[in-house]
Amino acid sequence: MSSRYTAGPTETERCIESLLAVFKRYGGKDGKAETLSKTEFKTFMNTELASFTKNQKDPSILDRMMKKLDMNNDNELDFSEFLNLIGGLAMACHDHVQSAPGGGAPKRP
Repeated sequence: MSSRYTAGPTETERCIESLLAVFKRYGGKDGKAETLSKTEFKTFMNTELASFTKNQKDPSILDRMMKKLDMNNDNELDFSEFLNLIGGLAMACHDHVQSAPGGGAPKRP
């Protein structure tokens, strides 16, 4: 994925490529590369979002999250369902930043 207007991928294109790569990395270990099984989802969450999972007091939170994200009730997350998780997390982060003193967009490094 590369914009025809720039020399290389844009920041947004790189973010999309990263999401695709992460989904691919965790999906398919059970032979179905187009979905995340419950085990693959838990591995993703415990690896990529460890700060979230470590701070949870409810041990069944990941099971409940999986059930809520699994819109077609097939016990797997397809890429669209995975994006619902990413979008929800991004919205929560955005809301947190906006509510912080001096809220607004985080500064770029």
